[in-house]
Amino acid sequence: MHRVNGRFSVGFSVLLLLGCHARPPVVLEAVGPRIVSNQTSQPLALYGTGFYPGMKVTLGPPFNLTLLPRVWDARHAFTRLPATLELPPAVTQATARISVGGGPASGHPPVQVTIVNDRHFPDPLAFALARDGAHVLVVSPPTDEGFLLDTRSGKVTRVPLGDGPAAVAALGASGFLVGHLYEESLRVVTPDGPSRTLRGPLGVHGLLVSEDDSVAYVAEQAHDSVRAIDLQTGAERWRTPVMPNPSAVALAGALLAVGSQLAGTVETLALGDGRAVSTLQPRPGVSIVGGHTEAFGDRVMNGRAPRGLVYSKRAQRLFVASVGPNVGPNAERMEVTMNGGVGVLDLERRVFERHAGMNAGVPEGLALDDVRGRLYAADIALGQVRVYDAQALTKSDATARTALLGTFALLPPADFPRFTPDAELGVKHRAGVELYSGPRAVALSTDGKSLFVLNRFTGRLAKLDVSKKDVVQVADWPLTPMLEQPERRVGEVLYFADVGRSAMTCDTCHLEGHAEGILFEKTRPMRIYRSTSIRAARETPPYFTPASTSSIAETMKNVGDRNRFHNPDLNDHEINALTLYGTGIVLLPNPNLDADGAPVAALTLPDGRVGHPRAGLTRFEASCASCHPAPHFTTDQAVETRGHYLDVGTPALLPLREALQNPGQSRFAPPSLLGAWDTFPMLGTGSAGLTVKADGAVEVSSTFVLREVLEKYSGPKHGNAQALRPQERDDLLAYLLSL
Repeated sequence: MHRVNGRFSVGFSVLLLLGCHARPPVVLEAVGPRIVSNQTSQPLALYGTGFYPGMKVTLGPPFNLTLLPRVWDARHAFTRLPATLELPPAVTQATARISVGGGPASGHPPVQVTIVNDRHFPDPLAFALARDGAHVLVVSPPTDEGFLLDTRSGKVTRVPLGDGPAAVAALGASGFLVGHLYEESLRVVTPDGPSRTLRGPLGVHGLLVSEDDSVAYVAEQAHDSVRAIDLQTGAERWRTPVMPNPSAVALAGALLAVGSQLAGTVETLALGDGRAVSTLQPRPGVSIVGGHTEAFGDRVMNGRAPRGLVYSKRAQRLFVASVGPNVGPNAERMEVTMNGGVGVLDLERRVFERHAGMNAGVPEGLALDDVRGRLYAADIALGQVRVYDAQALTKSDATARTALLGTFALLPPADFPRFTPDAELGVKHRAGVELYSGPRAVALSTDGKSLFVLNRFTGRLAKLDVSKKDVVQVADWPLTPMLEQPERRVGEVLYFADVGRSAMTCDTCHLEGHAEGILFEKTRPMRIYRSTSIRAARETPPYFTPASTSSIAETMKNVGDRNRFHNPDLNDHEINALTLYGTGIVLLPNPNLDADGAPVAALTLPDGRVGHPRAGLTRFEASCASCHPAPHFTTDQAVETRGHYLDVGTPALLPLREALQNPGQSRFAPPSLLGAWDTFPMLGTGSAGLTVKADGAVEVSSTFVLREVLEKYSGPKHGNAQALRPQERDDLLAYLLSL
């Protein structure tokens, strides 16, 4: 069954007419994903029997919506939920029944989907300070809006933006350029409102504008590239594939520096033509100055996600904010490798020189006063701004040890909800009440006298006077109401907060709810594991290998207590709030699907070959579906098959100092394949996508990791895709990229 120019083929129509009285009953068995957000249009796949063209799907109360799905065959159909699903602001999630209308009643157990109410959960994620110093634009992706602040009057104006505004840069004297997650546009915003729109990519997470306002440099995660877009004509000057999930970007002389969230690398590209120049990461022997990982520089295996980048023309160095170099297997069994701080990279020599660790907190946004030699870092986990001597960071290990000049706490409003009495914080080596603020990004005025700080959790923008030795807060502007879902907001704070000052938070392993490479893990057996995404993890317990927790709440309790080193253990309020927030982290809508939510007829793969998802479905169901069944494509999705660990011949260990790892078992749980288009690395050990070099460094072997899985790790015990013809593998890959 197929459509031709919007119509069903004549032959199939005749068959329907001849057999209309013998149509089998319609049975809707499953829908996937089973949990989605209402912040944008969400594709859904429907699975069952008896599907037919023209059938209707009903999304029941509280939405009461009828949809006309695209039917592939009697067992597969696809649809999209609109971006207008509305819930009362205080409701965090709502579950609705999905049923098939226009056909016989099935009598099958109800199929449900949960909608997370992100449309009323603002997230001030990024901001830019206009060059005139008088205007600031803050963007909130889930609510599709910006907040334009006039710093002279304190007036805040709400600015409607496109679908998922997530990155913003200054443009001209008082304007801004905004990139989006779910809309192919770059929007120009001025104090008078949006003025024009240019075509841009989906999935924008990093955005910069050249000093002469002629070019926008855009880092996007839908297809993992950086693009240079002419701001006069809208034409794309160049496009360069980069490491998975590029995010932080910085201009560095004649180069553009790009940080990869999933690979933990910093790449440099030539500004003129996008040519790849270098890829840098911490390697064995890197200097770690300060913190409990200092003695383990020789056992570093790679880097962690660059959360902020800024370049010093004066020192000719790039600063990177991260949770520190990633320490691998070691005889001391040291497993807690987070050591948040600032790294120093020499781009000319292509060397990661040192990391100045603070042993607590998670630095994110960076701002540099190159004239005074001051580097400012927003610490989202401790609620502080750190002030560094930039020259001391770059001069030597000895001077870097004393480079921290001080910290400034961003205090939350007195009425912001708490998860524990204030008297329980700021004592016994715990973080203070400032952790409720969540400073994520910083920007410096052109004269270097004022530092603006975006507090993500409280939805406020602070202005600090940094012109003197002692930092003073001189203004604090509320941007938008943040407490329509107060318990969920508290859960967000807990997800990012470093309460026990251990440098470990939920976010340090699962950045923004997604993955972050590999870890020499804190579970048993101790070995290198892939840090998995927790998007839609609510649907796929148990967790860890071997299974050690059976629900999100149990995981939050066990992992949360350990992250803090039990200083203190989580109370019931914290567990409930953190669980509520964690269950609301959902999968991103797949960018490889069409307007109907269905896989496209032919998909260009990341390596340029072309696959056909519909043909790939046939291959998948013949070889893969027994271990990866719909709708979440893992046996862990169902109570009856949950927690089954299999040996499919994939590597039991990443081959790095194997004598210091505990193999324990060679069996792994079949991971969910939903979101496979945005997963890196793969396999339980991260062996697909990564390779170990002679010096002990772990580097990226392939960014198209799904192809590596099929061609290198899919033998007779694991689907045997190696036996397929090349085009058959391409078709299977196209289907996997459409999940």
